[in-house]
Amino acid sequence: MIEIAINFTPLFYTVLDCQPYIICNDMKNHFWSNLCKGGILTCSLLLGAPVSAQKAMEKGYETISEEQGKNYVEFLADDLLEGRDAGMRGGQLAGKYIASLLRDWQIPPYFSAGYAQSFDVAMLTKPQHGRWEVHPDSIAKINTTTAYRLRHLNNIIAAIPGKKLDEFIVIGAHYDHEGMEADILPDGIYNGADDNASGVSAVLQIAKAFRQSGELPERTVIFAFWDGEEKGLLGSRYFTAHWPHPEQIKGYMNFDMIGRGPVHKPDHLTYFYTASHPAFGDWLQADMKKYHFAFDPNYRPWENPVGGSDNGCFAKIGVPIVWYHTEGHPDYTRPTDHADKIDYKKMTDITRAAFLCAWRMANQKKF
Repeated sequence: MIEIAINFTPLFYTVLDCQPYIICNDMKNHFWSNLCKGGILTCSLLLGAPVSAQKAMEKGYETISEEQGKNYVEFLADDLLEGRDAGMRGGQLAGKYIASLLRDWQIPPYFSAGYAQSFDVAMLTKPQHGRWEVHPDSIAKINTTTAYRLRHLNNIIAAIPGKKLDEFIVIGAHYDHEGMEADILPDGIYNGADDNASGVSAVLQIAKAFRQSGELPERTVIFAFWDGEEKGLLGSRYFTAHWPHPEQIKGYMNFDMIGRGPVHKPDHLTYFYTASHPAFGDWLQADMKKYHFAFDPNYRPWENPVGGSDNGCFAKIGVPIVWYHTEGHPDYTRPTDHADKIDYKKMTDITRAAFLCAWRMANQKKF
């Protein structure tokens, strides 16, 4: 039955009167009415009962592979992407690459305009130097000066709808990096294989695993690829500032550098999570015993996890978080952060463990 249901999915997108999976409160009734009108619910019932959630989880888990993860990292960290500087040619190419994969897997955009959530950022130059600003009021003030920088950035946002369209989890990683500097020899391209092509590869594989599980989750799952993290968490700041109901986001998972580790402890993983949700730690401990993953987690419950990476923007609006991070290494923020230095077995096992966590976030009633 489940294979037939999966084969119906392309029809599932086209029979709706609305844009595919435009998931927001005012679309809730419209979405389900169109879904029933398209006949998909009726077809599923006639074809038989769906597979169990456990089997669906296992099916998704089995799709995650070292080869796929390596392919994503090698492309994103290639010299041709020029260090994926936010808003510049290489960064734009990275965003289009991510969107093309999501489109190929038929994971639709969250917003009706497409995968790109576009926004502007600005920064003062001479005679003053400031930080990059994303708030419209700050940009408007900067625009009154005689010398400033302006860039157009894009978060890439996709979603798989859940049975509950008013509850969400968000799974995210930033895809931008430091760009390039022509006067650095012998190689001025900051490839950013670990920071953060590794994290992007995890979100991509988890998205594909949810898609291929053959089962709609209980909660809607948003897959977010942030732009401008290196310049001040700009993409996640923009997203959270424009999200109208923070209480609807039941959890956020962040991936920032999951492919390396300290020289003295290469199997290390720092596992940050909101301390008021001990289930996040319990889940990983149980999975470590069952799957014997190729990493050694340091459990770090954090009462108010507002620092470090894009997880901070979600913690500040009251969303519980999990953050996977393997700490620094000699190539951190240097042009030598190359794809051939990634520990792909470790990165893949972190992705697998994270998928299990994401599945529980998306499907358990409480955690």
